[in-house]
Amino acid sequence: MAIATVNPATGETLKTFDPLGDAEIDERIERAVRAFHTHRVTGFGGRAELMNRAADLLEAEQEDIARTMTTEMGKTLAASRAEAAKCVKAMRWYARNAEALLADEEPAAADVEDSGAVRAYVRYRPLGVVLAVMPWNFPLWQVIRFAAPALMAGNTGLLKHASNVPQTALYLEDLFRRAGFPEGCFQTLLVGSGAVEGVLRDPRVSAATLTGSEPAGRSVASIAGDTVKKTVLELGGSDPFIVMSSAGIPEAARTAVTARVQNNGQSCIAAKRFIVHTDVYDDFVDRFTAAMRDLTVGDPMDGATDVGPLASESGRAGLEELVEDARARGATVLCGGRRPEGLPDGWFYEPTVLSDVTPEMRIHREEAFGPVASVYRVSGTEQAIQLANDTPFGLSSNVWTRNPEEQRRFIRDLEAGSVYLNGMTASHPALPFGGVKRSGYGRELSGHGIREFCNPTTVWYGPSHADTGAGAAE
Repeated sequence: MAIATVNPATGETLKTFDPLGDAEIDERIERAVRAFHTHRVTGFGGRAELMNRAADLLEAEQEDIARTMTTEMGKTLAASRAEAAKCVKAMRWYARNAEALLADEEPAAADVEDSGAVRAYVRYRPLGVVLAVMPWNFPLWQVIRFAAPALMAGNTGLLKHASNVPQTALYLEDLFRRAGFPEGCFQTLLVGSGAVEGVLRDPRVSAATLTGSEPAGRSVASIAGDTVKKTVLELGGSDPFIVMSSAGIPEAARTAVTARVQNNGQSCIAAKRFIVHTDVYDDFVDRFTAAMRDLTVGDPMDGATDVGPLASESGRAGLEELVEDARARGATVLCGGRRPEGLPDGWFYEPTVLSDVTPEMRIHREEAFGPVASVYRVSGTEQAIQLANDTPFGLSSNVWTRNPEEQRRFIRDLEAGSVYLNGMTASHPALPFGGVKRSGYGRELSGHGIREFCNPTTVWYGPSHADTGAGAAE
């Protein structure tokens, strides 16, 4: 893929960029190393001041960067504005909480007295230069939820962003530079995917984080394993949205629409499989299908638009293949299932609902990355759990039930990184985010996320130690 801004609403190439050469990549890695040696010994107060300054800049520039994101990947302008605001919130949250999240952990003296120590504790130290390989679907948020905790912990970052959002990627580097972070603390590498292996194998790079496709995750994990480097992977999802007989159906159906078409349906945590108890199936599906059919597809810059284009022509083609495979194998198309008429030559696709989906269909196993929902009928809790877990993914899950016993069963038995009860999955700075199975490993956000790229160092003082306060945090 060329490094270029291509407007998905029109298919027009607006701006192209030359990739960095090997010498330029080497220079940026060396710059990140130098910055780390300075940045790692600054206090939390100083880092927080810089992070808050970056948040203030982003807040002031929200409209401009929102328009850039919409132009580059097609999300509605309202969604882009909300994404920028969410980034500001996360940056301030980590500026406020990083010091407490990474405070020294000291066990009770009685627990370590048989170790021979007069004092022992754990200190969290930064790892070094971290490579972040990030996707286009949330071009600001995906990066900030790595960068804010990583920089507050004392690491430095190299960003390899998706090739179709280069202007957003360059904005992020400029944002942290203007906020006053040391030169080289956060840099964007405008390179193709073929350059990732060389950067990750470089001994000056300590770890990597990737949000993206399962094949990309496998590749990065394999290279990191070969070089014995820490990784965090957030990959695909095929999240279930379970509706039991005790649910409030009108609210569940309204929320289901948002859960499916958020970000034009291009979200790993968007609900994709709607598993509905037979007692309320007809009511829910009727409401859900009608609401999906009524959504407005069009120009993402227009405030009246509910669903914009898919981010790429290949993405739409892949989604069409899944729908046509399901249709050919007997699925019923309740609404949508085609390209809308009367729109420009962009990569639009109608909000779609499929019923009668069976395990033989590709869409039962593969992630539908666009506004396409599959609905299933189940007879009870056991069947709902079995169907929900019948996927290689395990990112998040949504359950609608007012029955306390059913709630306990779903919390215990759903194979997912999150279980959202009577609500829609969403990421939040204070809550850990990540998955199980082929949705990846490790966690972003919260205290878990900031500690992923830290070295938990055991500090042990022997009997001859005179406590002079030398163990106090810098």
